[in-house]
Amino acid sequence: MKPFLIKLALNNVILEDEFKQAVQEFKTIDIIAELDQQEADLTVFELESESDLDRIRSYIKNTEDTEVFLLSGNSDPQVLIKAIRMGVNEFLTLPLNPKVVNDSILRFLERQKKRKRETSETSGEIISVVGSKGGVGTTTIAVNLAVTMALARKELSVALLDMNILFGEIPMLLNISPKYHWGDIIKNMDRLDDFFLSNILSEHSSGVHVLPSPRYLDNQPVPPPSAMDVLLDLMIDRYDYIIVDLGQSLNETALKILQRSELIQIVTIQSLPCLSNANRLIKSFMDFGSINKGKINIVLNRYLKTGMVTLANAQEGVGKKISWVVPNDYVTTMSAINSGKPLSQISPRSKIAECFNDYVGKLLPHEKKEEKKWKWF
Repeated sequence: MKPFLIKLALNNVILEDEFKQAVQEFKTIDIIAELDQQEADLTVFELESESDLDRIRSYIKNTEDTEVFLLSGNSDPQVLIKAIRMGVNEFLTLPLNPKVVNDSILRFLERQKKRKRETSETSGEIISVVGSKGGVGTTTIAVNLAVTMALARKELSVALLDMNILFGEIPMLLNISPKYHWGDIIKNMDRLDDFFLSNILSEHSSGVHVLPSPRYLDNQPVPPPSAMDVLLDLMIDRYDYIIVDLGQSLNETALKILQRSELIQIVTIQSLPCLSNANRLIKSFMDFGSINKGKINIVLNRYLKTGMVTLANAQEGVGKKISWVVPNDYVTTMSAINSGKPLSQISPRSKIAECFNDYVGKLLPHEKKEEKKWKWF
C-alpha cells in the first residue's frame, strides 16, 4: 500500500538523521528528500532565524493538503504564535526528543485518517467465505480471491482475515510466517489503533495484508462481537476489501462478521450432503434476521461436468442460483497448496486461475473503485 510521504527540508544533516531515527518504527510513512518531485503529505522545516518564516509562509500558501512541522531551537512564544498563525501544524523544539517526535507523528496520522474518512465516499467492503462443511476448499477460495483482487488492480488495498480458529491455514497457503495473530489484538484491545494494527498484520508479496488466527488454543479467547466490531471498523477505514475466511464457524462473532458483510460466499461441492448443508446455512442466515438473502452467493467448487450431480441438480439442491462455478483442477490446486503459492503464480493461464480472474472482474465494477482510497504500510 502507498505510505504517507514526509519530506525533510532540513539543512542540518545530523538533525535529519535524528528525525529519521525517531520515526523509523512507523511502517506507514516514507521519508523523501527535499528535491523529490513527489507531493508530500508532510514537510518538515528547520527554523534557523525569523527570516525563514517568509519562505515557510510562502510554501504553506502554495500547498493545499500538505502539513508542515517546524523544528527550532528558538522557543520564543512570539515565534510560536507566528508559526501557528501561518498554519504550521506542529512546532518541535530542539534538541529533538524522540518521544515528542513520535507523538507528533501519531497526531499527524490521526489527522490524515480523519481527513481521508471525511473525503472518501465509500468504506471498505467485507466479503466472508463460509464452508458448507470441512474440506470443501474454503481457505483456498478465500486466499486466491484476495490475491487475485490485489493483483487485478494495484491501487486496491486488500486484507485477509483468518477466523478459522485453530485450523487456520492461510499462512501455509501463502508461505508466510506471521509473528502475530488476532489473539494478540484481543489481549490488547486498549492499544488497538492504526499504529498497533499496522505492526500486527503481515504483508504477502501480492500486496495482501494478512491477519491470521492463533495456531494453538493456548487459552486464546474467541473475540467477542464487540471487539470484532472495533477491529472491523478500523479495517474498513483502511482497506478497500477485507476477505474473511470463516471456515465453518457460526458462533456469535462469526454472525457479527456475516451481518456486516457486503457479500457472503458459501462454498460447496457436487455432493448432496454439502448442498443440503448450504441450503440449511441460507435458511439459518435468514432466521438470524439481519442478513439479506441477496448478499449470499453460492460457490460450487471443484466442479466436474461429468459429475453425478449436475449443475441444475446442484442449484435445485441448494435452493438458490449458483453464482460462481470453480473448475476441478486437482493438480494445479494441490501444487499451489503444497508450494505455498497462489494459483496465479503457479499457473496463471490455467482454467482455474482464469476463473478467479473472471469472477473478480465482475466483483470490481469500474465506476465504483476508480477513486483511490488511503493506502498504508
